[in-house]
Order: sequence, then structure tokens, then C-alpha cells
Amino acid sequence: QVQLVESGGGLVQAGDSLRLSCAVSGRTFGWYTMGWFRRDQEKEREFVAAVSMSGIRTIYADSVKGRFTISRENAKNMVYLQMSSLKPEDTATYYCAVRTVASLSSKPDDYDYWGQGTQVTVSS
Repeated sequence: QVQLVESGGGLVQAGDSLRLSCAVSGRTFGWYTMGWFRRDQEKEREFVAAVSMSGIRTIYADSVKGRFTISRENAKNMVYLQMSSLKPEDTATYYCAVRTVASLSSKPDDYDYWGQGTQVTVSS
């Protein structure tokens, strides 16, 4: 079983930067694609970013392109989401997830393991 724990969330002002971290532990076989999603209140989870096993290929939601950067350090079992120029609409609970297939996806159903989430609140 794979365990994921997000951290780094908090309360920031619009325009600030924040880096979220995701620590992966347990069985890592098939640990290919990593993704970040977010959910605000009762809304459905929305895709934020994904990164390939190598860390080279990435995809982003249009709403965060140019502002967010996803990366990973496999040797440290860590995945990151660097967020800059934060906006109030970025406020949400952010989740990291594992997809045990070596292809990028923006669909929540394509991911197999999920963390508990970390809250990001951006004030105006």
C-alpha cells in the first residue's frame, strides 16, 4: 500500500508564493505518474498538475499555467507543487495522488492512491 501525506498549506495573501510537498511511503512499485488536484468545499476535485515518472513531462490546468510548477525528487520520495502569484480562487484543499500507469492524466479516476489533503487559503 502507498501512503501519501501532503504538507505546506496555509493562509497567504494574494500574490504570495507557497510550496506544497507530498511525501510518499510504503510500496512504490508502479509509482509512475504523480498528480495534484484541488477541491473547494462541495465542488468536485479539479485537476491542477501532473508529472511523469522521470519528472520531465508535465501537464497543467489552464487556470494555473505559468504560475504553478510540479516537480518530483524520486530519491527522496517527494513530490512538490510550487505555487506563485496566488489568487483567491486558488483557495482549496490540495491533494496529491499516484497513478500506477506510465502516462499522464488529468482525470481523478485514473489515479489510484490519494493523500488526505492540505488546505490553502488565499486572502484578497
